[in-house]
Amino acid sequence: MMSAGFTPLTTARLTLRPLVAADAPALHRLINDWEVCRNLAGVPFPYPRALADEWIAASAKDLALGRAYHLAITGDEEGREILVGGVGLRVDHERRLGRLGYWVGRRFWGHGVACEAAGRMAAWSLAHLDLDRLEAVAATDNRASLAVLRRIGFRETGRETQNFLARGGSQPVVVHEVRREDIFGHPEAARDEAAPEGAKPLLLVAACALIDSDGRVLLARRPEGKKMAGLWEFPGGKLAPGETPEAALIRELQEELGIDVAAACLAPFAFASHAYERVHLLMPLYLCRRWRGFVTPREGQALAWVRPEKLSEYRMPPADLPLVPMLRDFL
Repeated sequence: MMSAGFTPLTTARLTLRPLVAADAPALHRLINDWEVCRNLAGVPFPYPRALADEWIAASAKDLALGRAYHLAITGDEEGREILVGGVGLRVDHERRLGRLGYWVGRRFWGHGVACEAAGRMAAWSLAHLDLDRLEAVAATDNRASLAVLRRIGFRETGRETQNFLARGGSQPVVVHEVRREDIFGHPEAARDEAAPEGAKPLLLVAACALIDSDGRVLLARRPEGKKMAGLWEFPGGKLAPGETPEAALIRELQEELGIDVAAACLAPFAFASHAYERVHLLMPLYLCRRWRGFVTPREGQALAWVRPEKLSEYRMPPADLPLVPMLRDFL
């Protein structure tokens, strides 16, 4: 029975889903292979059949508790699902860190499965979990895994040794790291040819703090695929050429949340001015207490109505952070 709390992830060819008891025989056949086990630090060789059942049961518990996400990598072969390998993420909530790992059965090597599955897992975790970065390690002689990590955006941060059960001792490994901006990038703006040399393009964005009758403020989480995915922000968006901040907000709030807002209900409150790596962002923040319709996430984003004193507990883009204490004190 599959976990009811996790929606499988998909790619062009693969599905990443929670492991189930019925996966045990196929998992054992694929992983009980010296060429696979030798590259997995915590896996013994030979790999006992009973360990597959224990691993699947433990993975289900970890998933339910949010401690780790160990998923089956499956594909389609002549209309039937087949197990290809596994991908996992252990979560250190205190450090806001995820540790990524993966393996692929030898039969499926050389087909880009590891890149596709590990890249999807990395993007999903940074967009949906409260993490700042991911780490991954690979043995120095595991050239295939080192190449996978480079291709999906990881960069080397150091070297150390790690115990490998199958090899019976410590082995040198390369430590890698990836951050949200490495996968999703920084905000971008069109280049102004008339700008002074060396000046960053100016990105104009309007944002709105929607305030409900209980004094709570609406935050929206940037969905996977957008710049800075996974961070919480005040709803809004870029100004189109010739568009006023008020007009941009009326348009964005309708498109993103399905609500109608009148310009008279938008009260200018403060503004943010922040230099990102490639652009300088200028963002006026408006307050709004009245709108028509029901707030609905139309772009797959998560929404949260947050008490002012709790706003600082949500990970936000750097430009939004200075606005939080001002808004909290005002409300």
